[in-house]
Formats: sequence, structure tokens, C-alpha cells
Amino acid sequence: MADRMAAFFLSPSGWLTGYLIIINLVTFAVYGADKWKAKHRRYRVPEKTLFLLAIFGGSLGALAGMQLFRHKTRHWYFRYGIPLLLLLQIALMIVLIQGTL
Repeated sequence: MADRMAAFFLSPSGWLTGYLIIINLVTFAVYGADKWKAKHRRYRVPEKTLFLLAIFGGSLGALAGMQLFRHKTRHWYFRYGIPLLLLLQIALMIVLIQGTL
């Protein structure tokens, strides 16, 4: 079992899976931290950074952070942009998995 997991995470798809897990956890944490900073009137994370994290693969973490922390849900570009990014990233993954790209 451990050999299979090691082989998977050393493969290109394993690297991609690991990257996506990490970027989504980081994105989720940044959305939570920014919400905390907003409540405590601290220096905020720029919206550009929040979007870039989603663009670089963290759209699922961004959407989860928006919903759980009720953060950035009033801004139309977050409310519609992040789910659109997630759908585009899912479509890209499907294309890559099927090998048609």
C-alpha cells in the first residue's frame, strides 16, 4: 500500500494532485485570515492576491472559504468569478485526464 502511494505521488498526476491539495488548503486559509483581518480592522490581503490564488488552482478552496467564512460574497466578481474559475478548472482537468489536449 505504501509503495503504491509513493509511486502515485512520484508520478506527474501525483504531483498535480499534491499541488492542488496544497494550493486549495493555502487559499482556504488565506480567505479565513483575510476575513479575520477584516473583522479586526487589520491590514488586508489584496483582492488581486485572493483571485490569483484561485486562478493558480485554488478555486475550490476559495469557494469553500467564501461560503464558510461568508467572505467576499457581496462582490459580484467574486460571487460569479470564483465558481466560473472552478468550472473551467474542472473542465480542464477532464480534458487532461481524457488526454484530448
